[in-house]
Amino acid sequence: MTTVALFTLLFGCMMLGMPIALALGLSSIGTILIFSDDSLASITLKLFEALSEHYTLLAIPFFILSSAFLSTGGVAKRIIRFALSLVGHIHGGIGMASVLACMIFAAVSGSSPATVAAIGSIVIVGMVKAGYPESLAAGLIGNAGTLGILIPPSIVMLVYSAATEVSASRMFMAGFIPGIMMGLMLMVVLYIVARYKKIPCAPWAGFKEVVTSGFSALGGLMLIIIVLGSIYGGVASPTEAAAVSAIYAFGVAVYGYRDMGPLKAVPWRREGEGAGRMLGRNFGQMIFTLPKIITDKEINKVVLDASKVSIMLLFIIANAMLFAHVLTTERIPHHIAEIIVQWGLSAWMFLVVVNILLLIAGNFMEPSAILLIMAPILFPIAVQLGIDPIHLGIIMVVNMEIGMLTPPVGLNLFVISGVTGHTMGWAIKACLPWLMVLLVFLIIITYIPQISLFLPELLDKIQGY
Repeated sequence: MTTVALFTLLFGCMMLGMPIALALGLSSIGTILIFSDDSLASITLKLFEALSEHYTLLAIPFFILSSAFLSTGGVAKRIIRFALSLVGHIHGGIGMASVLACMIFAAVSGSSPATVAAIGSIVIVGMVKAGYPESLAAGLIGNAGTLGILIPPSIVMLVYSAATEVSASRMFMAGFIPGIMMGLMLMVVLYIVARYKKIPCAPWAGFKEVVTSGFSALGGLMLIIIVLGSIYGGVASPTEAAAVSAIYAFGVAVYGYRDMGPLKAVPWRREGEGAGRMLGRNFGQMIFTLPKIITDKEINKVVLDASKVSIMLLFIIANAMLFAHVLTTERIPHHIAEIIVQWGLSAWMFLVVVNILLLIAGNFMEPSAILLIMAPILFPIAVQLGIDPIHLGIIMVVNMEIGMLTPPVGLNLFVISGVTGHTMGWAIKACLPWLMVLLVFLIIITYIPQISLFLPELLDKIQGY
């Protein structure tokens, strides 16, 4: 009876057009008040505990702030230039460089919409000028941008780790090979399409351009080494690394590249200036501009926008965890697990069911909410059937990638529509052919678990577990 009431309230609220966070919270509170002896005060306590007990979730606001600084600054332009110098001369090279840029930016932002917005707003116009059909360019970037939640560090992986208490570090490690594999699959398909459509390629820029552009992009690339190196080197936890990434991204955008803030457009070195004088002048500028940073409108806007996104996401997570608490208290996952085991489903059949459920849910809900609702239900069943929790997590993340591109709630579709100025219908048609690549990739990831588990198992061996 409790289960029926919980899901009836949830779907009833959603059909009324209520935001998913409120629907989750109201259905949970209604079920608790009607079917249990808990008070409103205890519900408030559970909402507080939902966030305070999961230390990993503190990393989310820091990664969002880091992504905001990098997206607003010129990091994306420098990464695109570096990617073009590497693969721009191959057939379909500009598109390949765009995919490579998405992969690199994904590794510094952890967000799929941010990756599409930062890279897409620059490269789609460039691809069209180079002879690519606009729909092909937009569809490619929309799909490549989903790598933002697969290549670590990933905000969605942090949510899964909080929901299942699986190691966030191991989840990050598991996303490397699948992320690179998906990027390569998109590049191979693009190469075939470019040859077929006879899309021209750029001339080889030369080794000097590779070195120059690589040095120019080093500020952004170093963030990958700092964050992931500190986590796997045992120096910092994911949350501590996220805090460092936010400070580093601020320093790169404001003091390093000087794309925003009071030092914007002020050169590092003036003509005829010696090294000693240059260092002294720049150090003085950094010190004396600190008070101006507090009142700088551009920096304040970046922090404010990042705060809004963080509050929205954490509000969804808090309500979803309250929903998960009701599920756990009523032993709903346990009962569902018993039913599925009684059906005699094998592990591969269960994974088919998982993919179908998640693909349907991805049409209507935001990835974090889906994970927080579905993970507590699917996790115990997967463990009982011998499916590795890390493998299950990667399968769920890949499904969330596809959900980013399916209407009516596909976040990347909204970004593509905004970047190109076309309608949502146009964005859906542009992304649909490339979505087939993601579906094939999902099948491969689902039934070849070692793609996801190779690096985490190797890390365990190195650390002596």
